[in-house]
Amino acid sequence: MPEDILVDIKKDYVLSKLRDNERIDGRKFDEFRKVEIKTGIIEKAEGSALVKLGNTQVLVGIKMQPGEPFPDTPDKGIIIVNAELVPLASPTFEPGPPDEISIELARVVDRGIRESEAVDLSKLCIEAGKNVWMVFVDIHALDDDGNLLDASAIASIAALMNTKVPASRFGLGGDFELPINDVPISVTSLVVGDKFLVDPSRDELSIGNTTLTVTVDRDDNIVAMQKSGDYLLSESLLDQIVEASIRVSRKIRENLLSQVSKC
Repeated sequence: MPEDILVDIKKDYVLSKLRDNERIDGRKFDEFRKVEIKTGIIEKAEGSALVKLGNTQVLVGIKMQPGEPFPDTPDKGIIIVNAELVPLASPTFEPGPPDEISIELARVVDRGIRESEAVDLSKLCIEAGKNVWMVFVDIHALDDDGNLLDASAIASIAALMNTKVPASRFGLGGDFELPINDVPISVTSLVVGDKFLVDPSRDELSIGNTTLTVTVDRDDNIVAMQKSGDYLLSESLLDQIVEASIRVSRKIRENLLSQVSKC
């Protein structure tokens, strides 16, 4: 059967379920898929995490090295987030340099970490104005079955929590755990008319890319938002999405902390 016909069939099925106030996998509208987390799986990395969100899988590795600080933050470390979306992870990914999707994903994950002050960058200063620790967060999509952004954000903070600063390797004293201040959680919702679906699967995303991502810190503060797609969002629906995002983020954070502590 031609691919375009299959896509149309999926769209019709998703929309028919929505008309009946149901989701195709039986979840509630504000329900996340099961999240599984494993840390420390990349031996040569300073920290790493593999996250499975439903059938979406993301691997994140952390590398660190000393480097020159930014001029406006001479006494703080640096975080750089990159994302690689290989063609094997999804038929929509193309080989070559980073495209708009991977760039946006990296920026949203970076913003959540940075704005929540998840990492205490002031404790990563080696010599003010000259030398600080640089933290490289490398995101690798292994399988995209929808909501790659949230899976990447969860994997990134889990990997950072698993990270040890390799000071001894550079003759800078003993190794120490990366100083973590917060655990930001991003929650993405697909907006469909006056409804929204938390953690949309790939089949649900077949009806469009109108999404809203809300990143929440441990105190329920909204530290970042990202709107994708061309649509108008009413104040009432925005309030509903924000409330649901905060509620869901608490459960995900509790689950993440529980799983990472056992790893």
